[in-house]
Amino acid sequence: MAKEFKIKEKMWSMAGKFTISDELGIDCYQVEGSLFKIPKTFTVKDMMGNLVSKIEKRVFAFPAAFDVSMANGESFTIRKELTLFKPRYSIDHLGITVQGSFWDMDFELLHEGQVIARISQEWFKLASTYNIQVYDEAYSDLVISLVIAIDYVKELENNSK
Repeated sequence: MAKEFKIKEKMWSMAGKFTISDELGIDCYQVEGSLFKIPKTFTVKDMMGNLVSKIEKRVFAFPAAFDVSMANGESFTIRKELTLFKPRYSIDHLGITVQGSFWDMDFELLHEGQVIARISQEWFKLASTYNIQVYDEAYSDLVISLVIAIDYVKELENNSK
């Protein structure tokens, strides 16, 4: 059975501070972005305040890239690939692929060809709102961290246009 999460960022939160809830509306994660720190970082914590991951933007990477350090000691890099039509992201040192649909509003996370999570962004919202289904709860922390990094890459692209 899939675990469902909803990420709804507060549009006016300059530092990028928001919570992530499950399908019952119960807060499960809290995310806080740095306000004036270079490079931009995000910390993801559970509701007890325990660190889940730290996401740090590489300063001079083009296209954008983020280093993600998980609390369990795993680390990996997520980067946007240069493509013409279909958004695509690569994840180094993890064995997971991110495939996006046209317009980059829906994507899947695959491990060894199997879908481990589906992520969709709601249209016509003032703040970024994502619905996430994780098919193996062991991937929940990882999936949440990846979505935060991908959303920030998208925000950077939108601001540069």
